[in-house]
Amino acid sequence: MRSHLLNDTTTEHYRRSVTEGVERVAAQLAATERPFTGVTADDLAPRIDAIDLDRPLGDTTAVLDELEDVYLRDAVYFHHPRYLAHLNCPVVIPAVLGEAVLSAVNSSLDTWDQSAGGTLIERKLVDWTAARIGLGPAADGVFTSGGTQSNLQALLLAREETKTQDLGRLRVFASEVSHFSVQKSAKLLGLGPDAVVVIPVDHDKRMQTVALAHELERCAEAGLIPMAVVATAGTTDFGSIDPLPEIAGLCEQYGAWMHVDAAYGCGLLASLKYRHRIDGIQRADSVTVDYHKSFFQPVSSSAVLVRDAATLRHATYHAEYLNPRRMVTERIPNQVDKSLQTTRRFDALKLWMTLRVMGADGIGALFDEVCDLAAEGWKLLAADPRFDVVVEPSLSTLVFRYVPAAVTDPAEIDRANLYARKALFASGDAVVAGTKVSGRHYLKFTLLNPETTTADITAVLDLIAGHAEQYLGESLDRAC
Repeated sequence: MRSHLLNDTTTEHYRRSVTEGVERVAAQLAATERPFTGVTADDLAPRIDAIDLDRPLGDTTAVLDELEDVYLRDAVYFHHPRYLAHLNCPVVIPAVLGEAVLSAVNSSLDTWDQSAGGTLIERKLVDWTAARIGLGPAADGVFTSGGTQSNLQALLLAREETKTQDLGRLRVFASEVSHFSVQKSAKLLGLGPDAVVVIPVDHDKRMQTVALAHELERCAEAGLIPMAVVATAGTTDFGSIDPLPEIAGLCEQYGAWMHVDAAYGCGLLASLKYRHRIDGIQRADSVTVDYHKSFFQPVSSSAVLVRDAATLRHATYHAEYLNPRRMVTERIPNQVDKSLQTTRRFDALKLWMTLRVMGADGIGALFDEVCDLAAEGWKLLAADPRFDVVVEPSLSTLVFRYVPAAVTDPAEIDRANLYARKALFASGDAVVAGTKVSGRHYLKFTLLNPETTTADITAVLDLIAGHAEQYLGESLDRAC
């Protein structure tokens, strides 16, 4: 069994195995004509259940054959131009190369003596991102597993900066379309059930700053503590961007920590055309970025950035076996001093490889393409009498629903849209997402693939309308 360990004696085995795997994936990508096969859990589960994990196949080719049957053939492929559902991006090749390198070397980014240059590369990328945001010379940060963890850590720092033990008095303000991780983080941080104050949004799904000011004032009058305001730069459902300069002014006025959840909108940091849409982000105390959403990186690649590096001390604990206090005075750079995680992958390498091959302008140009595509998609939807589109996009998301001319019952229209989404997924021809707007069911395109065209959008809209019309026709037949 030692022949399977990666070391100096098994490099040829490593090279052959990885090459065979890469060739298998490449062949699958080249042959994929739809984003999904339409396989159901009931179809796939028996094949996986039949595999006896205590009886290894012992051969890489046989294992890859099996993997093709239980995974590769039926995977949901984000690279396909008609995958239009969630915040999943196609990935760039330099980042995939980085993934292969970091997996093989297997550095752990918690301490210097486990990563060496990896630590410095991550720190360089943190500095680069903080500079792009404009956080100033005292900024710092750390890579995380994703936006949820980044938001949790940011709110942990905000909680500690209030310097109060009376957690019941703390309040966090976030818009009604902010990410669910705000509510989840408040619970994990031991805040009360009323800790998150939900602020209404305007027609463009942006936080209403007048309502925020009112709630902050009410909080102060009640003797409560405004712990943080979470502004969103790219909401999950709408891609909307809260008015950051106005929110920053209110945070300064009321002494609240300003956190910007830019997990989606961080692509604008590299944009050549639309960077101005996140003006004001430089005034934040902390920022979440998800490179695996709009920098075209493989999952996972995320970070939390802070204006004041000293605030990261709230996540610091010292263990004698790992990062004893003396290492601080010895100036040994241990990233675990900043992180909620201990063992941590060298995910920063993927972004490093991408920047060194493509450059920031290359990434920004790709993100600009999908923003431009969304603008064209909005025009198509706005001009199509079959659909109701909710809001003009700030990023690359379109929320809409099919509205038949002959049906006026909102519940029946809801069911038609739900059916259309389900039928489309089952067909495998395209994948779209769904959400609710004012209690009604809507569909959602999240456009993150520069290969997607307006022709693809038009074709998928026709498919949606066809499935919805089929449902309504069958519904009418049943009623008769």
